[in-house]
Amino acid sequence: MYTLLLAVIYLAFISLGLPDSLLGSAWPTIRVDFDVPLSYMGIVSMIIAGGTIISGLMSERLTKKFGTRAVVVVSVLLTAVALFGFSTVGHFWQMCLWGIPYGLGAGAIDAALNNYVALYYNSRHMSWLHCFWGVGTIVSPYIMSYALTHSSWSEGYRSVSYIQFGILAVLLCALPLWKINKDPGAAEEDKPLLGLRGALKIKGVPTLLIGFYAYCAAEATTMLWASSYLEGTRGISKDKAAAFGSLFFIGITVGRFLSGFISDKLGDNRMIRLGTAVALFGVILIALPIGHASMIGFVIIGLGCAPVYPCIIHSTPSNFGAENSQGIIGIQMASAYVGSTFMPPVFGLLANNVSLRLMPLYLAFFFILLLVMISKTEKLCHNK
Repeated sequence: MYTLLLAVIYLAFISLGLPDSLLGSAWPTIRVDFDVPLSYMGIVSMIIAGGTIISGLMSERLTKKFGTRAVVVVSVLLTAVALFGFSTVGHFWQMCLWGIPYGLGAGAIDAALNNYVALYYNSRHMSWLHCFWGVGTIVSPYIMSYALTHSSWSEGYRSVSYIQFGILAVLLCALPLWKINKDPGAAEEDKPLLGLRGALKIKGVPTLLIGFYAYCAAEATTMLWASSYLEGTRGISKDKAAAFGSLFFIGITVGRFLSGFISDKLGDNRMIRLGTAVALFGVILIALPIGHASMIGFVIIGLGCAPVYPCIIHSTPSNFGAENSQGIIGIQMASAYVGSTFMPPVFGLLANNVSLRLMPLYLAFFFILLLVMISKTEKLCHNK
């Protein structure tokens, strides 16, 4: 039952990754259908991010009241319904409305499952959990591509919603499996909520949040601007740049699979440092004025990023106590989405007004800030 529950959790994380790359792959067609500017994709993504931040901050309260399995089931239901809603819209404002339940569902399941795995499973399982998120992000663009070729973008959203409903059915059938571990929410029913203020008073939490914010800023900037950087600074054609931009996703997905085999031996903190060092080496490569070096560099940045997110999450219960982990992980999710939502547009402004060539410096700043904040967090936690 232990292994079966783990498989169900992996499946749930695929459901979390499936919708994440749909909007970007379908937007060139969607914006033409709705006759809106290219930049309007940012409005939809900001609404979704706002929902994830809110539900991440509320995850401690929700998990304590309803339990992890209920939060996971309802969250998948929300995303499935929202994706089906996207497939029915006829106006841009309707898409914005459906972004609200999608964001709320995505943030809640992210925080609840991350905390559950951090408490009850080894570090390798956390790495593989996020690897399955990568599987979801890789699969859905192909579904959308097939839909655009044979039907419409609406059919792509509808197809993914059907997959989500199928995953929901599996989760409902698997509800009894969650009884093998005591639910984190039920375990602390009489304990008052930690909350944002309470979390920030704990030594090491503020520095950890800054570090996590810095990491997600670097990761999201790389995801969104890799293709533009290759085209604008290395003279690579648009179609090839678009294809090579996916190298980062391949690197991070493969890296999370491989890091699962060594994370238990090295430990979370060493994996974070090793991954950040590898990512910085990748940043040096993309700064070199050679096209092939830049392409290899984005793969290496992905490999370096691979263990950072899972290991930061997995180390939370040991650093701050199992009784505080749900509240802190929920706040971590919120800080992650703030970094990934706002920092790529900031780089976009720099690229427009200064140069795309600033990308290596921009990424290096956030990776170095991550190293500094993680080191401070470790010292503060060990000196308690």
